[in-house]
Amino acid sequence: MIVVLDFGSQYSQLIARKIRQLNVYTEIVPFNTPMKELAAMAPEGIVLSGGPANIYAPGAPQLDKAVLEMGVPVLGICYGMQAISVALGGKVNHSDKREYGHAIVEFKTKDALWHGLDKKQKVWMSHQDRVTKLPRGFQVLGETESCPAAIYHPKRSIYGVQFHPEVHHTQHGDHILNNFAIRICGCKSDWLMKNFIDRTIEDLRESVGERRVICGVSGGVDSTVLASLLHRAIGDRLQCVFVDNGVLRQDEAAEVVDRFKSIGIQIKLVRAGSRFLNLLKGVSDPEKKRKIIGKSFIDVFFKYLKNDDLLAQGTLYPDVIESVSTKGPSATIKTHHNRVQEVLNLIKQGRVVEPLKELFKDEVREVGKELGLSKETLWRHPFHGPGLAVRILGALTPKRLSLLRQADTIYIEEMHKAGVYYDVWQGFAVLLPVKAVGVMGDERTYEHVIALRAVESVDGMTADWSRLPYDMLARASNRIINEIKGINRVVYDISSKPPSTIEWE
Repeated sequence: MIVVLDFGSQYSQLIARKIRQLNVYTEIVPFNTPMKELAAMAPEGIVLSGGPANIYAPGAPQLDKAVLEMGVPVLGICYGMQAISVALGGKVNHSDKREYGHAIVEFKTKDALWHGLDKKQKVWMSHQDRVTKLPRGFQVLGETESCPAAIYHPKRSIYGVQFHPEVHHTQHGDHILNNFAIRICGCKSDWLMKNFIDRTIEDLRESVGERRVICGVSGGVDSTVLASLLHRAIGDRLQCVFVDNGVLRQDEAAEVVDRFKSIGIQIKLVRAGSRFLNLLKGVSDPEKKRKIIGKSFIDVFFKYLKNDDLLAQGTLYPDVIESVSTKGPSATIKTHHNRVQEVLNLIKQGRVVEPLKELFKDEVREVGKELGLSKETLWRHPFHGPGLAVRILGALTPKRLSLLRQADTIYIEEMHKAGVYYDVWQGFAVLLPVKAVGVMGDERTYEHVIALRAVESVDGMTADWSRLPYDMLARASNRIINEIKGINRVVYDISSKPPSTIEWE
């Protein structure tokens, strides 16, 4: 096992995911985990994450020096490198020259961390502080023009890198992490998704016991994999419930019911659209929409959730990290619908089952593949709980909902026709809160505007806009404008995450 100590970085789970891809089991714990607990985990190596703080600022997270005395290899990344330096008597100061983006590191010394790599490497930096005094016994392993980019203690297997090997933009970041986990820590590449499935099924059987589990399903890959995993673990004690909340895509409810029947899992369809739409009437704020939908979803569930039942959710790590800091002092980006107060209360009672909450989307798909789910299920574009409600910017009305639903259907149809649907991580339409002037049939129009969004991603934490074929976009635009009365303009979103998010709200 490799343990990642989280100092609040948005990329802590990305570090873990990259190491897991080496088939090495990895867990994340808070930076201030008591030494007794950390030692009990018996890690073969420890990685210190980055973080948003300045190490010298009052109240900034500090590294317990005892971590460095455990006798296992340690790799500090960005803030983690600075934390090592300060803990062992070095110094970190604000730099006159900040580094954001690509940089070139030149390595001064050969070492196992750099085994198999050229002397100069392109890496990704994101820092404004630098190590100005090395701790005793440390040497510079590599540097840029402005700072030590890699340091190490040759006798203690303690390393620090100022750049981020976990991000895609570091040219050979995977190779560096492989060198640390396999070559330096001595880990074996023997943790596979089959191991995760076996361990999770065993854990579910133990934690659930003889109780019943109510599983809210949407038909997406997350909830389908969750339901399949639960069904394999507890069989008929699983009750799947699909709630039609009124903000679904075209024919969504019928398709989901058919899909679950095809894999041998019975599903209860609850039609509650009017309830949700009445509560959402006149609400424009996206946070309020999410909370209303999340709370209403739980309220509907209470009808099926008995006192001893458990609630299962297909929560993934990106959902958790964007909602609330669960492992370290990270910043909240948005409230996730799986983290409304009612769910938090159930979590405190030990009545929520979330076996996927430490996984990224690509890992969930690997689990689904091991479980034998179809390509159509595994590569269906993500569709979150708030649905079309947060793809209608501004107040939700029946007319605006109908416009968006039709536009979204046409857009997805054209992706399939062009053979690009499975090349896209997520594609959808958004109804903007503005109108635009147009000319249709020699008459002036003043109608709604639809934005089309498509992104490419691996894990949902970062994403780039998809370069869809112009002809396909043209066909989608023409159909939306010609077939849907009330829309006279279509635009295409070419924003990446970050700085944007995938969803507009």
